[in-house]
Amino acid sequence: MTDTWTNRWNERYSDSAFAYGEEPNHYLKEQLEKLKPGKILFPAEGEGRNAVFAATQGWAVSAFDISAQGQKKAEQLAQKNQVTISYKVGELPVLGYQEEEFDAIALIYGHFPAAIKSQMHQALSKHLRKGGIVIFEAFSKAHLSYLAQNEKVGGPKDVDSLFSVEEIRADFNNYDIIELDEIEIHLNEGLYHNGLGSVIRFVGRKK
Repeated sequence: MTDTWTNRWNERYSDSAFAYGEEPNHYLKEQLEKLKPGKILFPAEGEGRNAVFAATQGWAVSAFDISAQGQKKAEQLAQKNQVTISYKVGELPVLGYQEEEFDAIALIYGHFPAAIKSQMHQALSKHLRKGGIVIFEAFSKAHLSYLAQNEKVGGPKDVDSLFSVEEIRADFNNYDIIELDEIEIHLNEGLYHNGLGSVIRFVGRKK
C-alpha cells in the first residue's frame, strides 16, 4: 500500500482518544458470543478494540494493520484490559501467518483500497481452517447517500471502496452463508462512526 495510505491511518490514530472508541463493534461481539473460543485473526485492526475484546473472552488473538500508531494504541488497550494480543505491522503477504491457521477471521470495517479488496479477502481466506468462520461488517455501496447527509457517520467516499452483497458472495464463494444482509444501522463508535449508515453483514463457514 502507498505511503499516503499508511500516513493517513497513522495520523488518525495519533490522537490520544480512540478513533472508533474502546468498546467492541456490536455485531462482532454478538457473533463471537455464539462461538467456542479458538484462534482468531483481525486484519486492519487499527487501535485494537475488537481484538482486545476477543482476548477478554478467551480467544488466542492475532491482529495486523499497516499503522504503527494503531499497534501502539492496541497494545495500550490490551494492557489496560490485562490481556495479551499478537499484533503485527505490515501487509499480509510478509507477516508469516500459516495456511489454515485460524478458527475465525473478523473483518470489521476492513476497507482496503478498492483495487485490492477482493484479492485481500481471498488471500485472508487461505489462513482460515475448513469449518472456520468469517465475521464481516463494513459499509455498503448505499452508504454514500448516508454520508452525504452526515459526514460524522464516516466511511469511504468512493463507491468502489464500498461493498455489495454480490461482491461478498463472490469473494467468499467457497463458504456456507450463515448470514448475508444489507441493512441500515445506527453507529455510535468513538469519534468517526456516528449516525445512520448502510452496512453489509456477513457470517460464513468455510467449506
